[in-house]
Amino acid sequence: MSEFNPDCCPKFDPEPWDEKEFRWDEKRFVKDHVSSLFHIPLNYHAVMKRNIGAIEAADVRPENMIVLTDENSLWGADVYLEVTKDLPEADMVSIDGDFLSKVFEGSYKNIKQWTEEMKSFVQSRGKTIRKLYYYYTTCPKCARKYGKNYVAILALV
Repeated sequence: MSEFNPDCCPKFDPEPWDEKEFRWDEKRFVKDHVSSLFHIPLNYHAVMKRNIGAIEAADVRPENMIVLTDENSLWGADVYLEVTKDLPEADMVSIDGDFLSKVFEGSYKNIKQWTEEMKSFVQSRGKTIRKLYYYYTTCPKCARKYGKNYVAILALV
């Protein structure tokens, strides 16, 4: 089992995600939960370490794994780690539907502004948001290494 490495994130290419429309059909994810205090994650590293270790041990990690976050509470968030097939003993979910995505770059403190911009973007396309997912594309250490902190917001429409 490989150790979760905070310097592990591949460089993110925003082009395939910026202002795109796409469909997922039963895309498989391991679902877990992160505790937060006013949306600031408290145990994110531990949750990621546990899940990535299990995913790699079962050899179900895709080449460029997508990790989504549903910021559904001030006190916690659901995280979704993409897998190539079901992982025994994990809480497995399928995410499917039509999506619009938009990429933002900068400090996490801008997330509220980015969310408002995403809502406007979706409205400009004549769509209605059913759910938002946040794709934090790199860990903070890798964002510093690459000099860019990209966040893709995905709207299930």
